[in-house]
Amino acid sequence: MTDISAFEAIRLLLPEIDRLLHNRYRMLQAIQAHGPIGRRTLADVLNRTEREIRNEMGILQEKQLIQVFQKGMILTELGHIVLEKLKLNFYEISGLAEKEKQLANHLNIQKVAIVPGDVDIDPSAKSLLGKEASYILGERATPKSIVAVTGGSSVASLSQHLIEAKPFNTMKFVSARGSMRSDVSLQANTLVSQFAKKCGGQYHTLLLPEFLSEQAYTLMMEEPIVKETVQLYDDANIVIHGIGTASEMGKRRKMSEDDNAQLTNNGAVGEAFGYYFDESGNVVYRIQTVGIQIEQVKQSELILAIAGGKSKAMAIEAYFKIAANHTILITDEGAADEI
Repeated sequence: MTDISAFEAIRLLLPEIDRLLHNRYRMLQAIQAHGPIGRRTLADVLNRTEREIRNEMGILQEKQLIQVFQKGMILTELGHIVLEKLKLNFYEISGLAEKEKQLANHLNIQKVAIVPGDVDIDPSAKSLLGKEASYILGERATPKSIVAVTGGSSVASLSQHLIEAKPFNTMKFVSARGSMRSDVSLQANTLVSQFAKKCGGQYHTLLLPEFLSEQAYTLMMEEPIVKETVQLYDDANIVIHGIGTASEMGKRRKMSEDDNAQLTNNGAVGEAFGYYFDESGNVVYRIQTVGIQIEQVKQSELILAIAGGKSKAMAIEAYFKIAANHTILITDEGAADEI
């Protein structure tokens, strides 16, 4: 006798449930990420007509999953609960669960988590990346975990999902990079401070410029505070990091024309931890920095790499040719489909 789950039986009896569940789940998800949000904006986000949105609004409001105000729609408490309860079913019918397995096999890593959307088209999808990363962090962290954190907007997306409860409030967040000559709000020093304050944990910053001359680097490595930081990198059991495109990171670091030309000539496509690599995963350039090194990253028990958007696909694929195979990638459909 064929054994099937209750949900599989419902799908056989009501084949239209796949389409309805996918559309309404994505609508709730978008309202959660953007709310309060109006009909027209929601239609643009989901690439649907206003008429379709209006029809679904009535049903979701009747079921008390959303509230509609003059300033837009928001999720009710019941709406949030429904999103969590149906997550596994949504991932199954949308094909994301199977896609996660395929991408993990392709990249030869332990696990991939794919969130709906493409941050290149809808930047608010980064909130879903942060939510998934914080969920995995909460599930896998150990008491008194030391968490090395890099900068960037994808890593910053965790902030709104951290809470003042175990295991988050027992963690120590450590800046894995020095300061860059770009947006201070997205630098590692800022993020570890935000994370710790959000969840009641501790933090340790690295108050050094990311770029150091050979002489300055040698001198700084003898400083007690720097030695303490390097020891924390050795002791870190969790690393949370982003993956950048080579061109994007060159701009963020305000690199010289000569350095940018070198990256281009060497075929650099991606960057992580100050290492620039080509499509084959060969390191073609690296900056002189006190920050965490790839060898230290690979020693960590849990590595969360967060990167999304179709534009990051080549950088992601190249990085995982040199990454530890116990890394967990948190990405979106845009990057996953392109890979």
